[in-house]
Amino acid sequence: MDSTAHLLHGFIGSGKTTFARLLEKKLPAVRLTHDEWIRKLYGRAPPEDAYPEYYRRVEDLIWATAAGVLASGSDVVLDLGFWTRESRDTARERIASIGSNASFYSVVCPRETMLSRTLARSEDPPPDSMWVDRPAFEKFWRRFEPMGDDETFTRIDGTDTEHLQPRSR
Repeated sequence: MDSTAHLLHGFIGSGKTTFARLLEKKLPAVRLTHDEWIRKLYGRAPPEDAYPEYYRRVEDLIWATAAGVLASGSDVVLDLGFWTRESRDTARERIASIGSNASFYSVVCPRETMLSRTLARSEDPPPDSMWVDRPAFEKFWRRFEPMGDDETFTRIDGTDTEHLQPRSR
């Protein structure tokens, strides 16, 4: 099968969704962005106690949709963050089980840039974005795992979102 899942790794405010939109048009591919689905289904700031269940439900829907798209021979862009090594390994296995290719991109920029973007965006979140305050950003930051040296990926410099391009590692 010639279809590819383009998997985006990066933290909140790194430029993942901006890059996902660029890939969607350039490839072309079907873009699946977790925050957009959560926002449409559960609002911009779902209750913290319900969020894990909402997250799981949306992730299941996205993976089912991605499997169908890939099986049809089309590419997908999975803008899911893939914050942990475990989630990345699981994604690689899922994509391989479908018989498709997996291509990871890691969108990176300085932590302070991500925090600044996140807080600015949360003042008036667009329809496709979640509300995240500083305490939530800090809590999420503790869960984030950078790509390992043994992982294959393309590094994307998210500092200048107007000119997002793949860079050599």
